Amino acid sequence: MGALITALPKGRLLPEVLALLRQSNFISDELAIEETSRQLIFTDPLTGYAFLLAKPKDVPVYVEHGAADIGITGKDVIREHGKHLYEMLDLEVGLCKLVVAAPECRGIERLDQIVEHSRVATSYPGITRDFFNRHGIQVEIIRLNGSVELAPLIDLADLIVDLSSSGCTLRENKLITLAEVLISSARLIVNKVSYKTKYQLIGRLIESLKEGKGKEDAAILLSNRPKQD
Repeated sequence: MGALITALPKGRLLPEVLALLRQSNFISDELAIEETSRQLIFTDPLTGYAFLLAKPKDVPVYVEHGAADIGITGKDVIREHGKHLYEMLDLEVGLCKLVVAAPECRGIERLDQIVEHSRVATSYPGITRDFFNRHGIQVEIIRLNGSVELAPLIDLADLIVDLSSSGCTLRENKLITLAEVLISSARLIVNKVSYKTKYQLIGRLIESLKEGKGKEDAAILLSNRPKQD
């Protein structure tokens, strides 16, 4: 059957994710995973499980192509990536919102005030395109990989679609929220082949995560054909 390989997200999600995995006894006390080290692959000496540290947006790529059996990343990343894997469980950590925001100086407070063909800067072009299409608003999407809130300040874009947790960054850059696009949290995802070949290992992990969080009615239960929300 082989040991599990798990792709973990670097950055803000990692501490909370590691805490959950340790609480569920999926990571033993013998293994120390340090994002600050140069090491990117860690093996637990007690279980033999391997863990890869990757950028959150790369986690679904590792899982989809079988470099990792399972992974953990945000719902925003999964939705942008597409549904080529199984989304098994909402871990309910790393909660944030993907929002449409505009500079205060533009005087826009609602979606229906957005001018047609406005420029929207975002790291989520697929989600953004789908959102504005559903609302019947024609926009030009400008893809950025970071510092999206900078775009309106230098007149690169009229609006942004970006993640917000506390709203502090938006307020500091004099941006106001017009609409919520998506509520995101960390999710457990599984490679489709691994789900069949390592069903018992993955099933035990999911059950232990639910028990560790005290949730018998956790987001998505195991079934022969997993569903995705």
